[in-house]
Amino acid sequence: MLILLFFLAHWFLSLFFQTFFLHRYVSHKMFKTNKYWERFFYFCTFIFQGSSFLNPRAYAIMHRMHHAYSDTEKDPHSPHFIKDIWGLMMKTKDIYLEYRQYKTEPEPAFRDRYPTWPLIDRVGDMWITRLVFAAGYIAFYVAFASYWWMFLLLPVHFLMGPVHGAIVNWCGHKYGYSNYDNDDHSKNTLPLDFLMMGELFQNNHHKRPNDANFAKRWFEFDPTYPIMRLMHRLHIIRLRKTA
Repeated sequence: MLILLFFLAHWFLSLFFQTFFLHRYVSHKMFKTNKYWERFFYFCTFIFQGSSFLNPRAYAIMHRMHHAYSDTEKDPHSPHFIKDIWGLMMKTKDIYLEYRQYKTEPEPAFRDRYPTWPLIDRVGDMWITRLVFAAGYIAFYVAFASYWWMFLLLPVHFLMGPVHGAIVNWCGHKYGYSNYDNDDHSKNTLPLDFLMMGELFQNNHHKRPNDANFAKRWFEFDPTYPIMRLMHRLHIIRLRKTA
């Protein structure tokens, strides 16, 4: 039981900071916050993504490309030009590393307006850091796993961030229903998206990319949005007004 709780905690905490900080703040600026909270969320993203920490700058560049070139050959992670989800992850990794290591300069439209923290970026990208996190996950399983099959969950811990991205970009552009014609293949995979905390409302999000609430119809629910509303009321963040 403890192992499953640990897995779910890692899954949802890592996912929350990916959708709330990397996606909705760094990539889209759906809300404003002060420097203290920005650094706090940055650090939490590093801690909870752990061995699979995703650099915010590289993430933002790729995500902005994804919106600009959705489901075309220039989209960095469209499932419609790749045969399987593993291939999608590998293509995304290669492009991500080009931007993370400054080997490729993004187009002007995708530059700037993202926070950076050189110390965390450098430490989070070091192999020793990733291995320390991985060793921590393994140690926890060795101490508390009661069945052998539980160890099969470890690879998900190691690659938590990329796994979340692969699920969203594969399923969210292949399976589900559409509320809008966005001239791409974006779909809403789940009407109550507890699995990916709202990220599987891809069709809605591509229609209104700057709207913090990914749910648009009465039966849809984006679990991240009420948390953001609460933070807004507590003056931790200030949500951006959208039409």
